[in-house]
Amino acid sequence: MISAHSMKDKTVALFGLGGSGIATAQAIIAGGARVIAWDDNPDSVMRAQAAGVTTSDLRNVDWKQFSSFVLSPGVPLTHPRPHWSVDLARATGVEIIGDIELFVRERNLVLADSPGAEIPFIAITGTNGKSTTTALIAHIIKSSGRDVQLGGNIGTAIMTLDQPENGRIYVVECSSYQIDLAPSINPTAGILLNLTPDHLDRHGTMQHYAEIKERLVAGSQTAIIGVDDSFCAAIADRLERAGKRVARLSKRMPIAEGYFAEGSQLFHAHDGVTTAIASLEGIGSLRGEHNAQNALAAFAACRAAGLSAEEINAGLRTFPGLAHRMEQVAKLGSTLFVNDSKATNAEAAAPALSSFPRIYWIAGGLPKEGGIASLSGFFPRIAKAYLIGEAAPQFAATLGDTAPYEISGTIDVAVRHAALDASKDEAGEPVVLLSPACASFDQFQNFEKRGEAFRSAVLALQGASPIGGL
Repeated sequence: MISAHSMKDKTVALFGLGGSGIATAQAIIAGGARVIAWDDNPDSVMRAQAAGVTTSDLRNVDWKQFSSFVLSPGVPLTHPRPHWSVDLARATGVEIIGDIELFVRERNLVLADSPGAEIPFIAITGTNGKSTTTALIAHIIKSSGRDVQLGGNIGTAIMTLDQPENGRIYVVECSSYQIDLAPSINPTAGILLNLTPDHLDRHGTMQHYAEIKERLVAGSQTAIIGVDDSFCAAIADRLERAGKRVARLSKRMPIAEGYFAEGSQLFHAHDGVTTAIASLEGIGSLRGEHNAQNALAAFAACRAAGLSAEEINAGLRTFPGLAHRMEQVAKLGSTLFVNDSKATNAEAAAPALSSFPRIYWIAGGLPKEGGIASLSGFFPRIAKAYLIGEAAPQFAATLGDTAPYEISGTIDVAVRHAALDASKDEAGEPVVLLSPACASFDQFQNFEKRGEAFRSAVLALQGASPIGGL
């Protein structure tokens, strides 16, 4: 656990007592502060009390006693309207921060007390790809033999990591909600991968969403920014004009200064010289244009953290990928089975569909607005579609005569039928791909459970050979 010594001898209010909220409260207490915490869910309050956290309804306390208010990132700060606890904090002028800010302050304290110490901090954000990039960076650093701590939005509460100390490297995924609560965020290397409309119910406008994301790279020593969309390109230009060290990334075009990809080959351009730095050829977990960007970002960040090109390449070659994100599950004969259950809408399914030339596609679930019409450019790649869940009739109507399909209904039926059909395919390496382009909630608790069902069905096939250890 990271003890929040920056709060020592202070009284702190905290709202939001999920797992990370309780861990944050305990970290503040361990740092020598008094915490008064609350949640709108009575069960969460009871769990916090059992964990030794003092609780009291924050509507009925004196806010003048608080030096800080620590808010869970899942609680509305601005839109669609501020949570009542936010209104109370603002009415008394109490600063509103989150757990990422607590980590930043603790790291700053350690650095101030230890002249010459180095505690690299790599922070990753973006609308898409941030979890894969975060995991890839941590894997590369761990493979090099260094002490790496992985946390943040990727699923491990940041205050549960080990205490900052010289030589320890932190790799932290940051959502826009977390950045909004981290005014002092100052990574060694800050990564902004891309920006497309997302979470606008919580941020109001695309402009405001982009401004929040920009804060992460604006506070970094090296700003690593994907410039394939107009919002990020403008941010890179703006920060460079302000004197910030900027490393641009492009997965689609050569650039004069920065990192770019041509197919599976990665390059670095600097001072008029372009150098090949890595090849993703044959690395199944990093297949596709989107993963080229993730690898470019990882390369740039790891170089900023002091790793050599050789160490980075070794890590790239052994990256197993993330569960449910183009996860290679098994081979059966020449057929590859891929779990992309995380693709809960059409936009998220596009990277996987663009990565394989011949696909036996398992799709469907609880449909999202727009369905799969935007994926029509990939329909020629579909050898056959196996439709499941509530979306099956709608998806069948969209596919029409453009690709063969069947309504399989469930994942286990879809896997068996797709495996049989793919086994008869003589056109290269067929892929049975679960990339649903739908939410999971009609048949599963979440996309993870859906992916696990796919994995189990695949591994139950006679002769299936598992890939990796996920």
